[in-house]
Amino acid sequence: MDIALSVVSHGHGNHVLQLLEALAQTGCRRVWLTLNVPEPAIRAALGPAEPTGYCTRGSLQIHVIENLSPLGFGANHNQAFAREMRQPAPAACFGVLNPDLAWISDPLPALVAAAGSPGAGCAFPHQTGADGQVQDHRRRVPTPGALLRRHVFRQPEVFAANAAPHWVNAAMLVFPASVYAQVGGFDESYFMYCEDVDLCLRLQLAGYRLVEAPQAVVTHQAQRASRRNLRHTLWHLRSLCRLWASGPYARFLTQQSTTSKG
Repeated sequence: MDIALSVVSHGHGNHVLQLLEALAQTGCRRVWLTLNVPEPAIRAALGPAEPTGYCTRGSLQIHVIENLSPLGFGANHNQAFAREMRQPAPAACFGVLNPDLAWISDPLPALVAAAGSPGAGCAFPHQTGADGQVQDHRRRVPTPGALLRRHVFRQPEVFAANAAPHWVNAAMLVFPASVYAQVGGFDESYFMYCEDVDLCLRLQLAGYRLVEAPQAVVTHQAQRASRRNLRHTLWHLRSLCRLWASGPYARFLTQQSTTSKG
């Protein structure tokens, strides 16, 4: 299967090792594992790199990147993509996924097929939480009014299951590598939060679709850190302000308004 994946660990420990074991059972060719902070336990568990410079689990190549200082979400994945593109035979598909993912059946074949469909900018799976409930990973563009209704007045967002989402979270996304390169990957000015919103909007502005692969089902143990940690809350608010002031956000709203009037 012609896909390379990027995984970032920021103290995720056993989640990462479990994910790598799961990926070793798939047809994935290569994983770029970024240790955003030192994690000697993961390094020890993976063992020494082979003469090729990477570790292996079965046919899976695991390339470890150890950052000298922590980078943001988008910068880490962009760094992995740049290294993949420097490989002698880079993969045709590039995927990003969180360490806290699990599945029963391999989701990658369906995601790669969806990413290869006409006009696809990225493919995403069906997400459930650890409780088995469907997660709200398919979203409308986050306007200030929509967030106010959702978080202050507790009015849930009404979003038809068959409606095309404006954005999907980046817990697991698979891109045609050429498309990822064309749009420039994630905007690294977002340190954390909203970089997935921004990328999804830019993909659609470039004429691409967000394609769901319903046969690909994953369990995502979402941390929701911005609801419990003041530092994360401030990061989230700063990213929202950056998004609302951005060109892609304004152009996407204009496009949506023009389409609805038409």
